[in-house]
Amino acid sequence: MSSLITIKDITKTFPGGVTAVQSFTQDVYAKEVLIIIGPSGSGKSTVLRIINQLETHDHGEVIIDGVNLTTHGTNINKVREEVGMVFQSFNLFPHKTILQNLTLGPMVVKKESKEVAQKRARELLAKVGIEDQAHKYPSQLSGGQQQRAAIARALAMEPKIMLFDEPTSALDPEMVGEVLEIMKLLAREGMTMVCVTHEMGFAREVAHRVIFMDQGEIVEEGTPTEIFNNPQHKRTQLFLSQVL
Repeated sequence: MSSLITIKDITKTFPGGVTAVQSFTQDVYAKEVLIIIGPSGSGKSTVLRIINQLETHDHGEVIIDGVNLTTHGTNINKVREEVGMVFQSFNLFPHKTILQNLTLGPMVVKKESKEVAQKRARELLAKVGIEDQAHKYPSQLSGGQQQRAAIARALAMEPKIMLFDEPTSALDPEMVGEVLEIMKLLAREGMTMVCVTHEMGFAREVAHRVIFMDQGEIVEEGTPTEIFNNPQHKRTQLFLSQVL
């Protein structure tokens, strides 16, 4: 089975000599949910940003659906159309309605008609449970509603892959569950997902594989049962003892 995402020996060092990611190698297969856990500053979010080329890397290769993003002349924007990303902060356009936020990308990038884009947008807003918020502006929505709108906006481009960078970390506790339910739904539907999260219950329930990162490196990986019930590395054991 060929992988949808192939990451080969990725290294990223920031100015000042801080190595954020060191020799990271991983394959992600179609319909797989890969969850990355670890302490703050361990390189988790940098890996996601490198996959989407929002962050350039110093060494290694990133291959998305057979296209090598590190090859000179690759149309990064074309590849990005297949990769949806949801951030910690919702990144919605504040001066546009929720419906306009969802239709902008398909209309501008994919040259869809307004009618087609709006039809899909309304279907997605219904899917994430905020169809009645279509004509409101982001500031009129709760944090949980804004993040669900952000997920719907990413889905509006019909991506093959969804990346989630701690999507619940900016939410009030009572709003976390509603966002996680949408992510669980996507997992059940077979969306290929790479998620950075501190929600260990979600990781245990949804992940096919879990990676534990520390200081830019993969320390341990395995199934949720292996990682959460029987971690082998002392660093993993210490981290889980503090968060579980």
